Amino acid sequence: MERLNEIVTKVDDFVWGPVMLILLVGTGIFLTIRTKFLPWRNLGYALKSTLSKEARTKSRGEGDVSPFSALTTALAATIGTGNIVGVATAMVSGGPGALVWMWISAAFGITSKFSECMLAIKYREVNAKGEMSGGPMYTMKKGLKNKTLGVILAWLFAFFAVVASFGIGNMTQGNSIASALHATFHVPVRVSGVIITILTLLIIVGGIKSISKVSSVVVPVMAIFYVICGLIVIFGNISNLPSGLSMIFKMAFSAKAVGGGLCGSIVASMMSAMRYGVARGVFSNEAGMGSAAITAAAATTDNPVRQGYINMTGTFWDTIVVCTITGLAIASSGVLGTTDAAGNLLTGSDVTIAAFETVLGSAGGWLVTIGITLFAFSTILGWEYHGEKAFEYLFGTHKYNMIYRIVFSLVVYVGCTQTLSLVWNFSDIANALMAIPNLICMLLLSGEIAKDIGAFQKEIKK
Repeated sequence: MERLNEIVTKVDDFVWGPVMLILLVGTGIFLTIRTKFLPWRNLGYALKSTLSKEARTKSRGEGDVSPFSALTTALAATIGTGNIVGVATAMVSGGPGALVWMWISAAFGITSKFSECMLAIKYREVNAKGEMSGGPMYTMKKGLKNKTLGVILAWLFAFFAVVASFGIGNMTQGNSIASALHATFHVPVRVSGVIITILTLLIIVGGIKSISKVSSVVVPVMAIFYVICGLIVIFGNISNLPSGLSMIFKMAFSAKAVGGGLCGSIVASMMSAMRYGVARGVFSNEAGMGSAAITAAAATTDNPVRQGYINMTGTFWDTIVVCTITGLAIASSGVLGTTDAAGNLLTGSDVTIAAFETVLGSAGGWLVTIGITLFAFSTILGWEYHGEKAFEYLFGTHKYNMIYRIVFSLVVYVGCTQTLSLVWNFSDIANALMAIPNLICMLLLSGEIAKDIGAFQKEIKK
């Protein structure tokens, strides 16, 4: 097991090395420039559309679920442990400056998210059951001029998406829930495993319609609940906020940064802040990975660009809002770089829990645990749909989807009861490998993306 752990860690370090991060952020930068910054310029319009009454109806165009439900199901998959545990991990491993790199990658990630979702709707198909099927695999197969390349990339993307759905979308999340409930409420991991497995199965048996029904209620409620708790912590430590913020910016851009005062004795370089910030940012908002595009394809819309704008706000809500709340709560609380009773450096959810406890006392720990449980559970539901559609693509039929749903639910139990580092690294690798075909596809179709977004500008001016 030790040897396997070492190998997986080495592979993980390689796939998330400089090349991958440059490809991810570089694609976002290239697409942002190529689309003349329209996703940024129209962010206000996109946020307004998302919150409009019309987004909750299926009045405009064809699709399985409302535009808002498509966004919340995609958000269910993205607002997860990355927002609570991932931010803390990034700030411990890469220093507080990692938060700045999360913001930078999210800014360009907004354009990547717009592009993959818009293309997924443009190239979606209706399956034999009359449901929408779409996502990067269909975009690659139908949109790329070189058909052989399209078929190969589509197969690779779908294969890695299925693998990732069991890793990042399932085992990692189950593990986070079980560990958090065990640490805070002393619930045995096996009990958590059984309960989560049964709940997952009950919801996903109904497919996208029942998943989106649950998501459109749970996601906004849990995000608002978490943001309010986080703001209470930040205001409770408001006197520390200026020095916390200056430390975040100082450590984001200095060659060798050593935290002091609020950040304990955390030592990090700009490179590690960048690496952990971008990697954890992508893990959290999934921009450029192509996963959200699978859900976007189920939306009822009359224009791919319109839904692309609605879906791209996912990156804004996820990273610019929720991750920032976690980051500022940690930075202003002074718990970074501190140790527990046994003298071990606080990492992962323990950092976030310690930050919340500085203001809310022991209730802080309970609130973070409830947050992790809800966030992670909704991620399991959202990712089940991503994986199922990729699975359907690989087999060319929807007939085996029920088998996938049952196996997926049972794997949740495995995730709840297995070790963490191996699962995290394994998820990270599958994540990187599904992003590569998606990024290549977006770069090849960037002209089409720019043309369509430009043409839609008239609609917005109206």
